[in-house]
Amino acid sequence: MAAQFHWNPDTYLEMIRAEVPSFDALQAAAVASVPFPPGSALDLGIGTGETSRRLLEAHPDARITGLDSSPEMVFRARRMGIEVRLARMEDPLPDGPWDLVIAVLSVHHLSAEQKRDLFRRVREQARSLVLADVVRAELAETVTPIEPEHDFPERAEDLAAWSGGEIVWREGDLAVIRAVYDAE
Repeated sequence: MAAQFHWNPDTYLEMIRAEVPSFDALQAAAVASVPFPPGSALDLGIGTGETSRRLLEAHPDARITGLDSSPEMVFRARRMGIEVRLARMEDPLPDGPWDLVIAVLSVHHLSAEQKRDLFRRVREQARSLVLADVVRAELAETVTPIEPEHDFPERAEDLAAWSGGEIVWREGDLAVIRAVYDAE
């Protein structure tokens, strides 16, 4: 089972930018990888809402629902005026269909089996997936601090294969994977 995290929403962005120097580039690459304007989007691990904020800037008509396992993060993200639910990624997804499921720096907290299960459930309910996360990389490329008891990064190639997607951006130990299941 993935660990439950309870970061302080007031200091989260400062902390994550210190730990992940390419955080803003990763966020920008994730939003730029959205394959078509989403009418509905599900943000997995919404945190403070940074990804949803950027997604709404690029696609102001999107209706976003966010999920997070941290009550503090859910409370903070709700300030954006979007629907946010307290839930884990291991739980059933809210009923779709979703034009987009997006997850930035959240899926690496799941085991390999949990990731494959999540991707299966996403394929059943979504037209597309954008995954931006820390990945297993060569030692020289590793920048993002990993806690082995909480973080389970995979090779980007494995994530792409499991999700039915392709790697569209990579920088060191960060990658963006995009999968399009139904481009109607």
